[in-house]
Amino acid sequence: MTDPRTALVVGGGIAGPAVAMALQMAGIDSVVYEAHAAPAEGIGTFLTLATNGVAALRALGAEEPAVAAGFATTASVLWSGTGKRLGAAAMSMTLEDGTTGYTLKRADLYQAIHDQAVSRGIRVEHGKRLVAVETAGGVVRARFADGTEAAGDILIGCDGIYSAVRPIIDPGAPAPAYAGLINLGGYVRGVRVDAGPGTYHMIFGKRAFFGYAVAPDGEVWWFANVPEPHEPDRGSFASIGTGQWRQRLAGLFGEDAGPAARLIQATSHDLAASPVHTMPRLPTWHAGPMIVIGDAAHAPSPSSGQGASLAIEDAVLLGKCLRDLPGPDRAFAAFEQLRRPRVERIIKQAARVNSNKAATGAARTSVFRQIHRQRQARQAALRLPHRLGHPGFANPGMTSSCSSPPEHCFSGTPCSSGTLPPPCRAQLQAAVPTAIREEVR
Repeated sequence: MTDPRTALVVGGGIAGPAVAMALQMAGIDSVVYEAHAAPAEGIGTFLTLATNGVAALRALGAEEPAVAAGFATTASVLWSGTGKRLGAAAMSMTLEDGTTGYTLKRADLYQAIHDQAVSRGIRVEHGKRLVAVETAGGVVRARFADGTEAAGDILIGCDGIYSAVRPIIDPGAPAPAYAGLINLGGYVRGVRVDAGPGTYHMIFGKRAFFGYAVAPDGEVWWFANVPEPHEPDRGSFASIGTGQWRQRLAGLFGEDAGPAARLIQATSHDLAASPVHTMPRLPTWHAGPMIVIGDAAHAPSPSSGQGASLAIEDAVLLGKCLRDLPGPDRAFAAFEQLRRPRVERIIKQAARVNSNKAATGAARTSVFRQIHRQRQARQAALRLPHRLGHPGFANPGMTSSCSSPPEHCFSGTPCSSGTLPPPCRAQLQAAVPTAIREEVR
């Protein structure tokens, strides 16, 4: 394949506009196609943007609006349902300039990234639900449910855990895995809690898991993970009203120490529940001129605190690989080898935490230790340089004129088998962010 000049980006959430910006910096024009007919301002509750996610946005020159929309969250304290303190852990590491992790509403992160992309001249089209893809003559052509089509050199699926691109790349791709939990969340004003801004308080209740953090303006942001062994059908929660959820949550947390019951009762807005799904291991990330990234390729559970950050990192690294390696087949293969070990490790760590969120007694201490080890190990591995040579990723590294000997060319058998030969591995290590180099050793 020749070097791509145009890209179709399917999915306009967080990963889509981020990768469009990275592609632009790599000299590739793209259009973002989003299935929803309107922007996603009101979709989702809140999330954590870990330090590595902030650094990845910084590589795109897009971190300031996102950071301004949230508040720093640096620590977490774990409690039992009886009110016993189980321990504390850092939520995120701190960069040399003082930057740390943030908590922000998903809609605000989406809006910040979307606005940045649009301000740079990137086109975002709504109401474009992908139904089919054809590849022929070096062109990939996407067909949408509204009858329109679009063509480009490559197609990047950023369409989330229920991706339409994933089964097109691999019809045998596994379905998302249900994590056995239902997730809800909300915002409350006027309820006093014994906590200050910047710290998550997480409670292993008798029947369910509850967490909350206080924003600088005093508003309390809370979430609940409710164990549910039987996977609900998609859309089955639409008929369950806020009053029913409030009653159910009151029953689950009513006997626990802490503010859970009070916060739930004082929440005045509608409650929306969603089952927690993950994509623990997708065998095939790319085929021909198509690839999936972010949650479409590797969706961790919310327990990881890394979903958005990993998606933005994907965007940075994919843009870099497409810029620095000749042809999308080689860039996609290198991208997968750089990313797969790390994202799957994080997914496994979060799954272990999920399996114990309804734990009691000594198991709670075990869970806390898992979370603490998980965060420390993750933070040690997730450093990214501030700008990767922004603008344009203009830092030293591999270019399309690879200096490896012919027998180690990226187009040869070693790459197609999924194992990078040492000369290419060394060049990739020089070309990618320092934080990611561990993944190709």
